[in-house]
Amino acid sequence: MTIKTAEFCSPRHPDKICDFIADSILDAYLAGDPDSRVAIEVMGGHNLITINGEVTSHAKPNIEEIVKKTCPNFEKGRVISNIVAQSPEIARGVDSGGAGDQGIMKGYATDETPEFLPLEYILARDLCKKVYEVYPFDGKTQVTIKDGAVETVVASFQNTKNDELLKLVKNLIQAKEYLINPAGEWNIGGFDSDTGLSGRKLVIDNYGPEIPIGGGSFSGKDYTKVDRSGAYMARRIAVELLEKRGAKEVYTKLAYAIGKSEPVMAMAVVVYPGQNGGDGKEEIITGYDLSPKGIREFLKLD
Repeated sequence: MTIKTAEFCSPRHPDKICDFIADSILDAYLAGDPDSRVAIEVMGGHNLITINGEVTSHAKPNIEEIVKKTCPNFEKGRVISNIVAQSPEIARGVDSGGAGDQGIMKGYATDETPEFLPLEYILARDLCKKVYEVYPFDGKTQVTIKDGAVETVVASFQNTKNDELLKLVKNLIQAKEYLINPAGEWNIGGFDSDTGLSGRKLVIDNYGPEIPIGGGSFSGKDYTKVDRSGAYMARRIAVELLEKRGAKEVYTKLAYAIGKSEPVMAMAVVVYPGQNGGDGKEEIITGYDLSPKGIREFLKLD
C-alpha cells in the first residue's frame, strides 16, 4: 500500500505574493539591463513589505512602484527597500563565468503523468488552479492518494461558502473524503492575516514532498544563481532522459562550487519500468554544457 500527499497554494497566498514581488523586481532589472545580477528577498505582511538583497545592474527600476503594482490591495502600505551592490568578492568569481554560489540542485521526472510530475502533485496543483479561477483569493489545496486513487481532498479558500466550495471541488475531483474550510469559513486572508516570505514554498516550487530537493530558492535570482538555473537544468535533463530511455523515473543531481563554471557533480539515476526506485544505477550526466552561461543559452533564461 502506498499513500502520498501533496499540497499547493494560490497566487494570493502570502508566501507566493512575496515570490511574485521578488521575480517582478528581477524582471524589471533584466528589462533595463539583461546582464543584471540580482538576488532579492521579500518579506511582507500587515501593511509592511521589506525588500532586501544584492544587485549589480545599470537599470534603476522604481522598487516601490513595482511592489504596489504587483501586490494586491497594498496602495497605502509601507515599503522598506534595502538593496545593495553585490559583494565584489562574489562578483569576482561570477565575472570569470563561475557559479554565484555553491549548492546542490535536484531534478526529477516520472512517467505517471503527461507533465512528467508526481500524480498527487498534479492533482493538488490543478485543483488549486481551477478553484482560484472561480475564487481568486488566498487559498490552499491538498490531495492524498492511496495506490493511485484519491482518498482525501482538502480545500481552504478565502471568501467562500462551504457548500459552494464543496460543490465546485466535487465537480473537479472525485474523492472518498472532502475537507472544505476545515477550520471554518474565513474572510481575512493574504497579508491581512499572515506574514509571507519569498523562497518558503520550495517543495511546492519543485515536485512535492515525496521527491528530494536541493533546498535553494528560485524567486528573485538571475541565472548566475545556480539554485535556480541549475535546478531548471536538472529538471530538463531528467525529462529528456526519461523520454529517450523510455524510463519510469529519473533523478538527477548537480552540485557547484562558487566561482567555478563546471559542476563538481553531475549524476543521474534512471529507473526503468518494472524496477523499484532503489534499483536504478547512478551514471554520469554527459552531453550538456552545465556552466551557468551554457545553461542560460540552452534554456534561454534571458
